[in-house]
Amino acid sequence: MNINQLKLQNIQALYGVNGQPVQKENEGFGTEFQSVLKEKAGSLSFSRHAAKRMEERGVGVDTKLMNDLERAVEDARKKGARELAVIGAKGVFIINVPNNTVITTMTQEDMKEKIVTNIDSAVLM
Repeated sequence: MNINQLKLQNIQALYGVNGQPVQKENEGFGTEFQSVLKEKAGSLSFSRHAAKRMEERGVGVDTKLMNDLERAVEDARKKGARELAVIGAKGVFIINVPNNTVITTMTQEDMKEKIVTNIDSAVLM
């Protein structure tokens, strides 16, 4: 079960299918959802597009880079970021913050004469 399925189930548990609040019998489900959400919140996923770009461009992700990306996303989330560009030595990672998903990557070489649009925040690493 992925996090989006859990979100939908949590919403249905709280408000029902018809949008009316559900009685307190479902109250325990919310705490279970919150614990799963906290567990999953720290782990970034990579879209198929991002994975393909990383392979094409020879961008490798090690534990240190992954930790740096996750920290950058959490810091940006605290500031209200939704679409984030993380710019570092290995390249640029465009991340959808609410979904914790890297949506594309570019190397520093790819950035020459390129424009990044539809972001609201940037983190320099």
